[in-house]
Amino acid sequence: MYLPSFRLEGKTALVTGAGRGIGRALAVGLAEAGCDVGLVSRTAADLEETAELIRSGTEAKAYVLPADITVREEIEGAFEKLIAEAGRLDVLVNNAGMNIRTPALEVTDDEWERIVQTNLKSAFMASQTAGRYMKDHGGGKIVNISSVGGHTALCTGVVYGSTKAALIHMTKILALEWGKYGISVNAIGPWYFRTPLTEKLLSDETYVRDILDRTPLRRIGNLEEVVGPVVFLASDAANYITGQTLLVDGGMSIYGF
Repeated sequence: MYLPSFRLEGKTALVTGAGRGIGRALAVGLAEAGCDVGLVSRTAADLEETAELIRSGTEAKAYVLPADITVREEIEGAFEKLIAEAGRLDVLVNNAGMNIRTPALEVTDDEWERIVQTNLKSAFMASQTAGRYMKDHGGGKIVNISSVGGHTALCTGVVYGSTKAALIHMTKILALEWGKYGISVNAIGPWYFRTPLTEKLLSDETYVRDILDRTPLRRIGNLEEVVGPVVFLASDAANYITGQTLLVDGGMSIYGF
């Protein structure tokens, strides 16, 4: 047989930012592929809603793990609880992120720190924690949710774009260092999807028209269209792929600006 498995039965994943938006979609999608899922974000009520979607629609287990992913002790505690309850960790999805769309000349130190802590430092701390476990337990998969804004210069906020570019490069370095342990590290670079983070922007018809003019497929992405690439990278079908960023952008990055 040549077709490798895209299924995830018997595996356990941890997804940060799993309470809503892309993170919720990814958590449910991983569960639909057969994976048990640990759900991490600050707000327990949002995580409970995600867990109910998983429990009502799949046979997978959902573990609610409220934590501030910018605090090392809390993220490490979430991993410890998941491993204690599930008995294993096979996949980490670093999805948690934020943006403050401030012009570069007006960015404050507080804004810089908040975005860097949430988008970049938290992903490193989670990857480091997962990597230590995976190194001693036969390897695993890490998938970072970056952005087209980390690949191409856009007016999305200088701090956001910088963190997402750094996340792409961190993906390459961790893949280089950890490949010998059987750990694959890849990233996804989404363009625009309808989420709570983009809701206000996408309510502006002029802004949406400008986006669609830059997107060959001429539409905003649907959440399920970012789930498939993550499930693929988490599965055995992607066993020989590491250090890569898959742009899920409707073709937007084809264009020069």
